Amino acid sequence: MTEYAKSHGLIVELSGEDASRADLEYLKSVYKAGIDAGADRLCFCDTVGILLPEKTYEIFSDLSQLPAPISIHCHNDFGMATANTISALRAGGSQAHVTINGIGERAGNTSLEEVVMVLYSLYKYKTKIDIKGLYTTSRLVSRLSGIPVSPNKSIVGGNAFTHEAGIHVHGLLANTATYEPITPELVGRERKIILGKHAGRSSVVLALKELGLAVNDRQIDEIVIRMKELGDKGKRVTDADLQAISETVLGTYQEAKIKLEELTVVAGNTVMPTASVRLKVNGNNVVEAGVGTGPVDAAINALKKALSGVADIHLDEYHVDAITGGTDALVEVWVKLSKGGKTITARGARTDIIMASVEAVLEGINRLIQQEKK
Repeated sequence: MTEYAKSHGLIVELSGEDASRADLEYLKSVYKAGIDAGADRLCFCDTVGILLPEKTYEIFSDLSQLPAPISIHCHNDFGMATANTISALRAGGSQAHVTINGIGERAGNTSLEEVVMVLYSLYKYKTKIDIKGLYTTSRLVSRLSGIPVSPNKSIVGGNAFTHEAGIHVHGLLANTATYEPITPELVGRERKIILGKHAGRSSVVLALKELGLAVNDRQIDEIVIRMKELGDKGKRVTDADLQAISETVLGTYQEAKIKLEELTVVAGNTVMPTASVRLKVNGNNVVEAGVGTGPVDAAINALKKALSGVADIHLDEYHVDAITGGTDALVEVWVKLSKGGKTITARGARTDIIMASVEAVLEGINRLIQQEKK
């Protein structure tokens, strides 16, 4: 096969499938025969992910003596793909097979972003990969492939640079290296402070500062108490929640600029989901309709059309959680919206998922408008 491919002008990489369970001397004889047949490079495949870093280093110290470049191809069945790949490169391997987000068969393959950043940060070796593009590329691949990235995934996971615990935030304010091995900006990300029952005073002070709210010590203490009460109920404290709590404590509640007056949604197996909304925007009635892949999508598209030019927003994230059981379950919708470089999180909770979604989006939009005015 190698001779056939070479005779047709191709560059040939000869891969040893399941090489990690093969007899090493036999494998080397196959590789040597492949080189004699014209193979340009070789590949050692840990097809079922059973290698250990120590064994990998030993194997590649031997295989790297062959007269052809050799690459490592790892699977992540035991979570060792990145460690094994790095060991192979340290021992003389010249190439590595990697995938964005580590996607691949079963538990996946070696993650590109992990290998690149381990080399960059821990071994001080720079590749030709644009590390600032790692996060945006990860998001793009996730969206196009339909394979979500685990929140606790290193480098590109949603929680990789997210902090809640009060002592962590306090340390970050003094020096970001206290609780971060690399800065999020290095890989095209931003640090995120989330609020919940574990959040401390430092977290609230930082969040209020970002909202442009001036508070005294007594008011901060009251805001922290109310915020923790919300967190103790198992709820994620959104930016909109913090603003609402703060405005209540400060006595500066502002009337919503955009109000939902009427919402009608039509959906079924014979019609495209369609929604119409009537909003009151700064005292004026605005009526608009939209279609979507489902009733929630249609309702949010109708909202976007109605607010086009007034409050152009982008829905970055959307999550739904059932708080109670049964078909009449109370659902909580959590959204992350962005507008002009600013982002905000907001929630809506109802037994009607469509209304909860619209409520969450409108809450976020109103809060973004308030932030702009401040």
